[in-house]
Amino acid sequence: MIFGVPKEIKIGETRVSITPLVCRDLVDRGATVIVECTAGAGAGFSDGEYLQAGALLEPDAEKIWTQADLIVKVKEPLPAEYPLLRDGQALFTYLHLAANPGLARVLLAKRILGIAYESVERADGSFPLLKPMSEIAGNLAVQVGAYFLQSPQGGAGVLLGGIAGAQPGHVVVVGAGNAGIHSVNTAVGFGARVTVLDLDAAKLQTLNDKYGNRVTTLASMAANLERSIADADLVVGAVLIPGARAPMVVTRKMIGRMRPGGVVVDIAIDQGGCVEGIHPTSHAQPTYIDQSVIHYAVPNMPALVGRTSTLALAAATRPFVEVIAEKGLERALVEDRDLAKGVNTSAGRIVCAAVAKALANSGGV
Repeated sequence: MIFGVPKEIKIGETRVSITPLVCRDLVDRGATVIVECTAGAGAGFSDGEYLQAGALLEPDAEKIWTQADLIVKVKEPLPAEYPLLRDGQALFTYLHLAANPGLARVLLAKRILGIAYESVERADGSFPLLKPMSEIAGNLAVQVGAYFLQSPQGGAGVLLGGIAGAQPGHVVVVGAGNAGIHSVNTAVGFGARVTVLDLDAAKLQTLNDKYGNRVTTLASMAANLERSIADADLVVGAVLIPGARAPMVVTRKMIGRMRPGGVVVDIAIDQGGCVEGIHPTSHAQPTYIDQSVIHYAVPNMPALVGRTSTLALAAATRPFVEVIAEKGLERALVEDRDLAKGVNTSAGRIVCAAVAKALANSGGV
């Protein structure tokens, strides 16, 4: 089994899909691991560490795509990489096809076996490969929001924690899943006033039990959203349906009622975003202003902390790549039901129901 680890080319991407430690495990299981030179540099891993772990280093990305049985990445292939995809090849990465019909068409045309990290699902309904990046993005959303609220960044000049004589800033978190919970935790740590909205009463009760009157919990209904967002300094959009396009729950009208210099961070942007009209930004140009409100919508936000994100992602993916190395991809997909649920495309077909529905609603592929 040949694993290919190309260097990520998305703007500002610092993560790498396989660490030297995981590489050693795969090699010990009889696999060959080909790593593009400097692929791990952004996360603090040198080429020498990969060599010591038994990897083969390759300076030419095209050769990696050509030789590998399975390409293991962090982010979805970009248009520049589409020609590198080999017919019938296997790909294991974050795909987010529900918001990317162009990539879906390429994977279908080339009959790619596309296994999406975000669709791998445990029997208990949890998503082990989505969870760590959601948690990191949730934490970062408040940090990023606090930074752009500063006056030199065009923000309203609000300190989230407040100070004697000035009330704390108001953080509104829409969605109480993994990302939202971590946004709430970080916002509370900053000393902000925090409001969280969700449709799941049990999730809200859990947050209420943990934080008491330090956090206001509300049902995610239009009236509650409108009132909360109008008073917000920072809005974090953290609504996500794994595999599906994110539902749009925050309207432009709601954002338009925020004070000038407020900030919106949409964590769900890689699944289309949950804020009406928002569009992806990049680490090179992370924000834009609409209705006097700063919008931050970087799809690969966890790359801001490449070392931490890589270690967390590698720990989560490790059991799955190890079983592939031991049993081969075909047998692994038969015997590991969690991994099999991650298959989005196979033999020219969309096989994930949530992705198929989202693409059909957007005009199909």
